[in-house]
Amino acid sequence: MVSAPLVLLLLGAAVAAAGCGYQSCPPTRPDLLNVHLVPHSHDDVGWLKTVDQYYYGVRNEEQHAGVQYILDSVVAELGSDPARRFVYAEVAFLSRWWGQQDKATQSRVRDLVQHGQLEFVGGGWCMSDEATTHYGGTLEQMGLGRRFLRRHFGDCGTPRVGWQIDPFGHSREMAAEFAQMGYDGLFLGRVDYQDKMARGHRQELELLWRGSSSLDPPTADIFTGILPNMYNPPAGLCWDQLCSDPPVVDGDGPERNVDEVVSSFLQAATTQARQYRTNHIIMTMGSDFHYENAHLWFKNLDKLIAHVNARQSNGSHVHALYSTPSCYLQELHRANLTWPLKTDDFLPYSDGPHQFWAGFFSSRPALKGYERLSLGFLQICSQLEALVGPAAREGPQGCGDSSVLREAMAVAQHHDAVTGTERQHVANDYARQLSGGWASCQVLVANALSLLGHSKDPLVFCDALNVSVCPLTETSTHFTVILYNPLARRMSWPVRLPVNGTCYEVTDPQGHPLPSQVVPMSGVTRQLQGRAGGAQGELLFQAFAPPLGFSTFRVQQLSQEDPQGPPKWVSEESGPLEIQNEHLRVLFDPLTGHLREIQNLDKGVSLPVFQNFFWYAASAGDAASPQASGAYIFRPSSGPIPVAKHVSTALLKTPLVQELHQNFSSWCSQVVRLRPGQPFLELEWTLGPIPVGDGVGKEVITRFETPLATAGRFFTDSNGRQILERRRDYRPTWNLSQTEPVAGNYYPVNTRIFIQDEKLQLSVLTDRSQGGSSIQDGALELMVHRRLLHDDERGVGEALDEPLVVRGRHLVLLDPSGAAPDGHRARAQELVTPPHLVLAQGEGPHLRQAHPFPSTTQFSGLRRALPPHLHLLTVAPGDDAGTLLLRLEHLSEQGGTETLDITTLFSAFTITALREMALAGDVPLESVSRLLWTTATGIPKPPRVPRLDPRRVTLEPMQIRTFEVTVRYPGLGGP
Repeated sequence: MVSAPLVLLLLGAAVAAAGCGYQSCPPTRPDLLNVHLVPHSHDDVGWLKTVDQYYYGVRNEEQHAGVQYILDSVVAELGSDPARRFVYAEVAFLSRWWGQQDKATQSRVRDLVQHGQLEFVGGGWCMSDEATTHYGGTLEQMGLGRRFLRRHFGDCGTPRVGWQIDPFGHSREMAAEFAQMGYDGLFLGRVDYQDKMARGHRQELELLWRGSSSLDPPTADIFTGILPNMYNPPAGLCWDQLCSDPPVVDGDGPERNVDEVVSSFLQAATTQARQYRTNHIIMTMGSDFHYENAHLWFKNLDKLIAHVNARQSNGSHVHALYSTPSCYLQELHRANLTWPLKTDDFLPYSDGPHQFWAGFFSSRPALKGYERLSLGFLQICSQLEALVGPAAREGPQGCGDSSVLREAMAVAQHHDAVTGTERQHVANDYARQLSGGWASCQVLVANALSLLGHSKDPLVFCDALNVSVCPLTETSTHFTVILYNPLARRMSWPVRLPVNGTCYEVTDPQGHPLPSQVVPMSGVTRQLQGRAGGAQGELLFQAFAPPLGFSTFRVQQLSQEDPQGPPKWVSEESGPLEIQNEHLRVLFDPLTGHLREIQNLDKGVSLPVFQNFFWYAASAGDAASPQASGAYIFRPSSGPIPVAKHVSTALLKTPLVQELHQNFSSWCSQVVRLRPGQPFLELEWTLGPIPVGDGVGKEVITRFETPLATAGRFFTDSNGRQILERRRDYRPTWNLSQTEPVAGNYYPVNTRIFIQDEKLQLSVLTDRSQGGSSIQDGALELMVHRRLLHDDERGVGEALDEPLVVRGRHLVLLDPSGAAPDGHRARAQELVTPPHLVLAQGEGPHLRQAHPFPSTTQFSGLRRALPPHLHLLTVAPGDDAGTLLLRLEHLSEQGGTETLDITTLFSAFTITALREMALAGDVPLESVSRLLWTTATGIPKPPRVPRLDPRRVTLEPMQIRTFEVTVRYPGLGGP
């Protein structure tokens, strides 16, 4: 029986919880150890089941989970007791559930939010991965979720705490993003077991994380707490229907166990408190898909709190209370301590001596490639909708909607989506959602181009150009190519189209002929085409497009043959193996066919470079060494084995391209390519199906070996932005006991990896996220494909046995060390948001020559290109009619500021008003007020929000500035 004073204490906590946020926090006891109990449910947006299956509770025989019932049950239980709390993170599920509720239920939920009983944490559409995501994708999904919460719940719905409790390692760039979105703190669940142990001994599980070395503190600083039990309750204290722990029995019968439960809780709290620095600790009371029957959890927590606090009359120094992460964070801030400072990241993650979660950096390369392509196309779709206005959604091509792809892309950022750690049928469903988003966006893009072109002619998208299949170009004698450029600088771009003719005329937007040529189709591409295509060759020409705009090119098949005859393949015995343009000369070993040397003719430098494909034999796990390689974990059982020691080659040299085709095996090939004007070497690799008939899973890498003296150092990007130095067998903040010399040195590579010495730098850029390392000095490697036959026992329950053929690209740059950043940053941006081709039958749309467009066949949404170090990250429709969301960023980590006039930047619309927003685009920057934290270097001053002058917008290195602008469209049906 609960005592009367205890009932009054609980009621007092309820009365104190007036308002939301920090105002709603229950009172604590300064003289006791306060245990903040945080009820929560971690609801994966796809993993063992699809998003739909999880939401509706389908296929519960595979995993019992039904998110709609979780939200139903939690809302009912919170309403029965004002002292109870619950936090929720995944807005993708919440938004679906919200749309199915009646007005009365929505009103009850708003009340719970307004009074702080229901608190949103994280706030993204999903809980995104941090290793394999690009910062553009994470900003999209965070903004989508946060804007939903603000739209329906106002200020009280805006999260104050990041909640990254399940991602498999944590990146510095994501920390910087959370800080710039306005979060006061960030809580993590998974940290390397050695790191966590060391921090626990030093009481450094809570710290200040400095997310950028370029931005002045505290701009990218965020307080970070590492949770004690990942995100689970202490052992023996789990009271969900999915748990097997006995309930709290506080009657007088023989099943009474309340004293043992309370003693167990007090012991857990005391043990945990030794690793933390204040008289406040946090306990997560929930786990995967908990609270479907919330009554079980809350009834037992009610009893636990009552009986734990009743012990205080007998001298106990522990006080238990319902709480939230933000209320716990507030108490840590009130402690006014000096906190340790961290400037590196939490990657790679390991939960045991031979268990490095570095395999997912490369798992499912086809899905990773599709996600990255989709990010680029979403930017194009959003830009064109912004440039044309609402009329783009309904036009001559039908009804299109960018939100379908935006939501699919947001789901794809989930830590069991782009990571490749989901079951196969779930991976297929993620691809299905992306495909549906592409279809809807293609209609919108076609509408926008038709409106700009004053034409109703149908436009065609050839989605299989990566395997050189396009029915329109293969069957038509004349067609039009529209090249759209989403970057804020002029772009030259190679066009390669499958055709059946032998000679074509290509004219540029002014009607001038362009150099073009038909080259023979490679044997590998013919195999990939299968029954889908039968083109005899590929038409090549170099197209171009203005900033944030498009150019139109006419293609006409000619009746006569090319007077020079078709290009011919040159066999490996016919002469020296080399390719060259005005920037680079690339030499190959005439005996083995492998890459041998790269010469930068502009800079007068050269470097011996040997490149080959290898494979690691994947550990199968056995009694003596049970850990196997799987979707999450990379654990090789052998050193790298070359796919081929001798490569068969074929050389093609034409005025428009020089390329060497290398055939390593029946399942591994590569094209090494140079085009005129191209200051980098392109490597187009094609891999799969990886053979496993010998019963051995294989993890395939490409490796570059050089004589560079790298002293164990190499560099990788953080989510496509910052560059971090890595050192082999080393961690900056703790003493690593290295147990896996290969996997333990693997890091995520989102866009680039490089090695350097005092003179030269070799950079390799990727078109998707991959794992990479420098296992020996002077060498770097990237894992491009993996096919495994065993599960790694991390929950997915099936082997990563993907018999897919995957094609991708690496760009290789050789530069003097000091001159390298300008090259690799610009090229990485082109890989993320490349120009896009749209086709039309016949002459194509006739673009009108009316204001505001300057010509009939070209259009630019900008009046001028941006300076080289600036990037137009976002141009997208806003939530309110007539508004747009703009993001401008400085790409460099060092250097000077850049200033521009936003009011005269765009040609497609006139900006009539603007205000600066926090990074997610959901709250005005002037309203952001963050908690400040003290480190050994002191407490920084609050950042000053400068008066906004839209004619002089200044950006510092690594700064992103976000604006909501109100616009007026001239004569295109916009507001």
